[in-house]
Amino acid sequence: MTRTEAWIALNLLPQIGSVRARKLLQHFGSPERILTAKTSDILQIEGFGRAQAENIAGWESQIDLAGELKKIQDRGLTILTQEDEFYPPLLREIHDPPLVLYVWGELIKRDHNALGIVGSRHATHYGLNATKKLSFQIAYAGYAVVSGLARGIDTAAHEAALAAKGRTIAVIGSGIGKLYPPENMALAERIAQNGAVISEYPVDRIADKQTFPYRNRIVAGWSTGLIVVEAPLRSGSLITAQQATEQGRTVYAVPGPIDKPTSAGCNRLIQQGAKLIMDGADVLDDLMTLFPTAPTAPKLEESRPAVTLTLEEEILYKAISTDEAHINDITTTSGLTPATVSSTLMRLEMKRLIRALPGRRYVRLV
Repeated sequence: MTRTEAWIALNLLPQIGSVRARKLLQHFGSPERILTAKTSDILQIEGFGRAQAENIAGWESQIDLAGELKKIQDRGLTILTQEDEFYPPLLREIHDPPLVLYVWGELIKRDHNALGIVGSRHATHYGLNATKKLSFQIAYAGYAVVSGLARGIDTAAHEAALAAKGRTIAVIGSGIGKLYPPENMALAERIAQNGAVISEYPVDRIADKQTFPYRNRIVAGWSTGLIVVEAPLRSGSLITAQQATEQGRTVYAVPGPIDKPTSAGCNRLIQQGAKLIMDGADVLDDLMTLFPTAPTAPKLEESRPAVTLTLEEEILYKAISTDEAHINDITTTSGLTPATVSSTLMRLEMKRLIRALPGRRYVRLV
C-alpha cells in the first residue's frame, strides 16, 4: 500500500472525519501506522471508544479501497493529501483540513492565490450582475475564484471567471461521480479545463444536508478573503462567512437594498465589520494594503491574459481618452448606437480598460 492509498483508506472510513483523523495522526505519526494499529492501541487515545477503535482496526472489512482506487483511475482524477506540494497551504492550516482532495482538472501554484465568492442559490438580477462583475475583475487580475458550483451566485462566479480566461476552483458537496447540481455538469467540464473541480468525498458519495455546510469550510479556508455577494439572514453563505472569520480570513460583502430580504445577510455582515465593496478594485486594493510585499501575490501585468477586443469594443475604446467624458459624447464620437455603447462599456469596464465615474462619465485606464 502506498502512502496516498493509506490516506484514501483513512478518508473512506465512516465516522472518523478530519478532526478525529488529526488526533490519530498526532498519536501514530502516519496513515500507514494508523491502519496497522490494534484496537488496544487506539483505545489509548482520548475520545475514541471501542466501536470506533474496532472500526479502524478492522478497516479492510469496512471499506472497498480497491474499488475506490479503480473509480479514481477510470475518471482520471488526481488525489492530493496534506503532504503534497499543490495542497493549498492556507487550507492546510485550518482546524479540520480535508485528509484528501479529489481533483478533477489540474491545480497549479497560482491557485494558492485565491478569493472565495459565495451567495444565494436564489439570486436576483442585481446579485448575478454584481457577481459577474466582481468575479471577472478578480480572475482577470490573476486570482483564482473559488466557489461551490451551486445554482445562483456560485454559478455566476465560475462563469465570469472563465469568461475572463482566468482560473476557477469549484468545491462541491458530493463525490465527483455524483456531481450536484446535475445541470452544472457542462460548467464543471469547462472548469476542469481551466482550474479544477474539488471534493473531499469518495467518488460516489451523494450530497446531503450535512455535506454542503461542511464543504463550505474548504471554500473559506482555501481563500485569502471571502466575498459574500447576496444572502438572506438565514443562509449557508453566512455560515461560510463565519468560518472565514474564525480562520482569520478577511470577509467582504456587497451591500444591497435595505428592503430586500436577499440582501439582508450582506448588510448585516457589513454592520458586523465585513468590508463593504462595490467593485473588484476595492478587494484588490485592500489585498495590496494587507500584503504590500507578499512574495506570492500575483502581479497584475504578468497574470492578465492577453486582451482581445471585438470590433465594437475597439471602436469604443478608441473613443474614450484619459480625460473623463460623458456617455453621450462617447456615443457621438464612436458612431455606435446608444444600446451598443451601453453594453460595450460594461465589457470594457470588466476588462479593466476603462472606469465608470459618477454622472455617467468614463475614463480610459490603460
